[in-house]
Amino acid sequence: MVRANPERRRALLDASIEVLARDGARGLTFRAVDGEAAVPAGTASNYFANRDDLLVQVGHRYYERLIPDAEVLARGRAPQTRDSMIDVMTEVVERVARFRTGYLAILELRLEATRRPALQSLLTDRVRTDLDLNIANYRASGLPDGENTVVLLYFALNWLILDRLTLPDLFDEQRTAELVRTAVERMIVEPV
Repeated sequence: MVRANPERRRALLDASIEVLARDGARGLTFRAVDGEAAVPAGTASNYFANRDDLLVQVGHRYYERLIPDAEVLARGRAPQTRDSMIDVMTEVVERVARFRTGYLAILELRLEATRRPALQSLLTDRVRTDLDLNIANYRASGLPDGENTVVLLYFALNWLILDRLTLPDLFDEQRTAELVRTAVERMIVEPV
């Protein structure tokens, strides 16, 4: 396996995300990845030991590409009010929805994870780490409740993103923003 060219590796992983989003997990072959990345045939097989390795690496790359910039991270760690949480959650929904092919690819990876223990382990660890970080940030914000609020927002907003990307005529951007606001307002009840 070749490891000397990290830019090419990222390009192959990004091409894999595109293939997964367009063709599904069954369409993810080394040949399809090579074609999408516009590299010579056989290149992907030089970078990934097998299909399982490719799937796991695509999972890593998806999350790598979703990391928010430093300003967004700082806003998420700052003291919060319910209104500022609406802004934070709206940014999350918009950021994930902008990476449409990534989200569709991660859905394919989640389905594949039911059959591939290494991929399931990666995705479980990654989601658990993200939830734990979000729970810790939420608790530090001083807002009420805590873990259940974060988990319920995670479930509600992920399904909203799913509908926004797979059924785009169901909710437009304005309606999506209204639903994010409503979810946060109903789940975070500020003390009077």
